[in-house]
Amino acid sequence: MSGHLHLRQICLVAPQLEPVVSDIAAIMGLDVCYRDPHVDKYGLENALLPVDAILLEVVAPIREGTAAGRFLEKTGGRGGYMAIFACDDPDARAAHVNSLGVRTANVIDHPPYHGVQLHPRDCRAAFIELNHTTGSDDVLGPYPPAGPDWQRAIRKHVTQALTEIELQSRDPAELAAHWGKILEIAPTIDADQASMLELPNCRIRFVAGVAEIMSGLTFRVTDVAQVCASARARGYAVSGGSFLIAGVAFALTT
Repeated sequence: MSGHLHLRQICLVAPQLEPVVSDIAAIMGLDVCYRDPHVDKYGLENALLPVDAILLEVVAPIREGTAAGRFLEKTGGRGGYMAIFACDDPDARAAHVNSLGVRTANVIDHPPYHGVQLHPRDCRAAFIELNHTTGSDDVLGPYPPAGPDWQRAIRKHVTQALTEIELQSRDPAELAAHWGKILEIAPTIDADQASMLELPNCRIRFVAGVAEIMSGLTFRVTDVAQVCASARARGYAVSGGSFLIAGVAFALTT
């Protein structure tokens, strides 16, 4: 399918928003741009922090019986929750993935925003959403889920970009092929022989692991040592320029 496709948002889930949101903001030099009141109907509260033009969201259940709560129970809190992509036509892309046997789980229609969420069991590793905001093909344009002025919260003095998503699987090449069919991107192989999906603003890397999860995010930062020191000061164990928060490894590069 022709047309643009880029990573718009990553969603992590935590048992409670705090101290996770405050820790991410302090360690990574980010600011909260919005707390979306609409997620209350899903039994959630959230906070969104822009990493340049990509939104990093943390959600937490506020009542029993939520999908996010079940995710935490199932995974023991390990793994990212959602990968959200902006595109020209979410409905056409959803029709394509439905033909592959990947079901639509939910449709969000709040003009000018329209999103199609795919069934997490069919996506595997993480929940996928495809969305479009009418009149906003600019990555720094309006994006209602992030609030009316999310761009004002962009801070780049510490963290400059989110560059990579890592997904684990017992058969990473097969999972890469599956996600490649969903996103209509042909997998490639990197220098370490790992399967990759390349998007204009991010790459998805598939590695071996005992469970299918979104296991890591890679960030380009101005000073790896400084960010590692900030993580240690907040009580996080740092190893090899990486630390675990909200069930996901934050890996740091320059």
